[in-house]
Amino acid sequence: MNALYSKTRKSEKHADRQLSSKWNSIDWKSVKESVNRLQTRIAKAVQEGKWNLVKRLHYLLTHSYYAKLLAVRIVTQNRGRRTPGIDGEIWSSATSKMQATLKLTDKHYKSTPLRRIYIPKPGSDTKRPISIPTMHDRAMQALYALALQPVAETLVDKRSFGFRLFRSAQDACQQAFACLAHPNSSQWILECDIKGCFDNISHEWLKANIPMDLSILTQFMKAGFVFEGNLFPTRSGTPQGGLISPLLANMTLDGIEASLAKHFPRMKVHLIRYADDCVITAPSKEIAERLKRIIQEFLIVRGLELSDNKTFITHIDEGFNFLGWNFKKYKGVLLIKPSIKSIQKVIEKVRDIMHKAKAWTQKQLIGELNPIIRGWTNYHKHVVAHEAFARMDFVMWGQLWHWAKRRHPNKGHWWIVDKYWHREGSRNWVFKSDTNKLVLFEDAKVRRHPWLRLDANPFLERNYFIERMDSLKKKNSGVQTKLSFFMHDCPN
Repeated sequence: MNALYSKTRKSEKHADRQLSSKWNSIDWKSVKESVNRLQTRIAKAVQEGKWNLVKRLHYLLTHSYYAKLLAVRIVTQNRGRRTPGIDGEIWSSATSKMQATLKLTDKHYKSTPLRRIYIPKPGSDTKRPISIPTMHDRAMQALYALALQPVAETLVDKRSFGFRLFRSAQDACQQAFACLAHPNSSQWILECDIKGCFDNISHEWLKANIPMDLSILTQFMKAGFVFEGNLFPTRSGTPQGGLISPLLANMTLDGIEASLAKHFPRMKVHLIRYADDCVITAPSKEIAERLKRIIQEFLIVRGLELSDNKTFITHIDEGFNFLGWNFKKYKGVLLIKPSIKSIQKVIEKVRDIMHKAKAWTQKQLIGELNPIIRGWTNYHKHVVAHEAFARMDFVMWGQLWHWAKRRHPNKGHWWIVDKYWHREGSRNWVFKSDTNKLVLFEDAKVRRHPWLRLDANPFLERNYFIERMDSLKKKNSGVQTKLSFFMHDCPN
């Protein structure tokens, strides 16, 4: 009996080593190129209106071995890769990833309920729900999103920027500037806030309008969630925490632009949308009121509605906030600055780190602060941010001084200065350890963001986007630009 058990264990170990070796030897460039070729064919078929061909190509892609490999790789490199669903399973080894690929099939597929947790909302006493799918369900969503994404990118509203390939919040900001900066531009803005967008999208609308396998889509939507041992059904909305959710939400909201063009064909009415956050320009307050009614009619069919408390009609001279920036005209000149809320948010973040850092070394503190400073300045450095950067440096200096003083309550001011601040070139106050130094907000060079061709399709014009991304990297060395909701697995 022991000999048989030992023989079985050796056989299992040998199989595991084979699977591990197989995963580690994958040529990922070939994998992505193979998947991208199918995605390009899907985009062309959509463009030509050949929906039967689209359906066949979807089947080919979702049953492709390479696409399954890529789907597993996506979820195992995603930020939440170490967070399990209700089955407690994570794919951390090469063997488990290869095994997962071989099990990824639509035959008898049934999604597992999501694990529901609640996390605090930043700057609020309330909590927001987060639902966590199992790794297998995440991989299935990633697989079907690979097939659906070329459809979405081909039919998308041109001024939609959120959760899209090679688009960014900075592109949305640039488009808003183009629509508002001219002296004859529209002066009124409808700020739209969709109430619980991801939670309330109609399942019936999705089933009638999303071109994918209905049985799989239904499984994604009807998975339900488990909280405190109880199972709750989901009757509306997209799968929270799922990779396919942003794509489904975008496709639900696509069409607003065409609807506006139909109602106002010769008027300066422009939509700028980032996921479910959007603004619409209007030449008068009355037109803005009409726009609000049109958007409400568009949304209600999809199970959605505007939030009355958070939907505003604003004149550009009063200013409005969008994606962390404040847009406002000063004596006819449009200036875009970091919003007060965005500034307060980063101040609170820095303050929280300082509070935790009471016993940290200077090196540890600098190591925590630098990524926050670089991330915030990289996001804002294409707008009018000099004043905000200077203010943040002033606030940071005060917090650093309190941190240092608290560590050495019995030492004099100049002793503390000599220990933590040093002279470097023309600067007298450089917060610096033996191995690293704190970067300043004002160190960031303000650069104009390059224009984006709105009608460019990443599956049909790859070279344009590759050249644009190369140019962005050269201008913004060290900046990580979000290419898609798959990040590293967008087309090469």
